[in-house]
Amino acid sequence: MSSVEANSTTSLELSTNSTAWGEIFANGVWHNNAGFIQLLGLCPLLAVSSTMVNALGLGLATMLTLIICNLLVSLLRKVLRPEVRIPLFVLIIAAVVTVIELVMEAWFHELYNILGIFIPLIVTNCAIIGRAEAFASRNRPLAAAWDGFATGLGFALALLALGTLRELLGHGTLMQDAHFLFGSLGQYLSVVIIPDFNGFLLAILPPGAFIILGLMVAGINAMNARSRSTSQSIDTSTQPVNS
Repeated sequence: MSSVEANSTTSLELSTNSTAWGEIFANGVWHNNAGFIQLLGLCPLLAVSSTMVNALGLGLATMLTLIICNLLVSLLRKVLRPEVRIPLFVLIIAAVVTVIELVMEAWFHELYNILGIFIPLIVTNCAIIGRAEAFASRNRPLAAAWDGFATGLGFALALLALGTLRELLGHGTLMQDAHFLFGSLGQYLSVVIIPDFNGFLLAILPPGAFIILGLMVAGINAMNARSRSTSQSIDTSTQPVNS
């Protein structure tokens, strides 16, 4: 049995284990977060995260793309020839993104105009084709869809966290223009945190996005390093002492 087949068999067996489902979720949302850990999709991550609504809109579109593409790739995994799988993955992703783009243009037109080119650029997000190749093509549909959800949620949360900080520092508000995404309900979601705030211009410009993202990544790395250090200390303290 080849190493790929062995990995596929192991993954299929793990897909029925509740612990494995939890690991898939934890990896997608935190341990291998596409935005903060793997630093994938930085172009839209930095460009459209100037407000919470923009970040949430693109994050949800990316998450939906990941779920559908993972599901389709998993369903077709036994009929896709290995020699042409990558071009076919790209075609599947492009088709799904096109449908999502048309839906957003029809139902969320103002948000669609703001996000602009970054909606079709979802096709180029390495996280999507990466999960299709590494996981969806080797696992059952339900497990593949769950992996897509976890990875998409992690990326959406990264976008949302960055958008929240940038909007708060740049405008002193949260969920500004929420009606773009939530319609008439948006007026109840928009909150002014700092009244009469002139704004910190750097926060809503691309250089500010790089700085804020760098600080967030540094903070996450410090937390992970501290967690690993604590775990190692606990493991060392529990080892038996030889007399």
